[in-house]
Amino acid sequence: MNEAIQLRKWMLRKTSLVLNFTHGGQTIAALIMSMVLAALLAGNPPAVKSMMSRIASVRTEVAMADVGRQEADLAAIERPAATLTPEMRGALDFVSKRYRVSADALAPVFRAAQATGRRMNLDPLLIIAVIAIESKFNPYAESVVGAQGLMQVVPHWHQDKIPEGGGTLTIFDPEINVQVGAEVLRDSIRRMGGLILGLQHFAGALDDQDHGYANKILAEKQRLEIAVGRGAGN
Repeated sequence: MNEAIQLRKWMLRKTSLVLNFTHGGQTIAALIMSMVLAALLAGNPPAVKSMMSRIASVRTEVAMADVGRQEADLAAIERPAATLTPEMRGALDFVSKRYRVSADALAPVFRAAQATGRRMNLDPLLIIAVIAIESKFNPYAESVVGAQGLMQVVPHWHQDKIPEGGGTLTIFDPEINVQVGAEVLRDSIRRMGGLILGLQHFAGALDDQDHGYANKILAEKQRLEIAVGRGAGN
């Protein structure tokens, strides 16, 4: 009997050690059998019940730890997307000073421009330049013809791009406005076959032979590029 008891104690020590370094699954299943066997050899049925309860508790703790690790992994994946590149941080600082707008208030706009630009294969600085000319970073701007928000989107013309069920104020949400506006801009560039005419189409100014709107946007983009050290190219 003493040998059986010693065996059970040895198994418990080893089990505790292993559990500290395992993440569940097959290892725990094997430990259950080992612990129950040790208790049976010791001739102590109540110990079997106690060990089974302990195993259930440990498995719960392991499962919760796994969930915590998964959430941490997701946060680590999402964090870079929410972090501005050095170039975009430099542009934000420049815009904040130039337009006298809080950098904290501008940060969500720049994150949206960065993420949307990557997804749509548009230069984020081009998106920022359009916002600067269209609204001067006022998310609640509205023109006499009904163009609204940062990129001055006319909701009536682009209902297919606006999320359903958001209400009439949806387009004033900075992130949504940037996403919709950038999609309209991308479609204009594709339709017209180039940046200059694409910008003119975006502004509804194709009849302007001097390309005044496009020149304003590109001049603003150039200022941004110089500010972040990219150079003077378009």
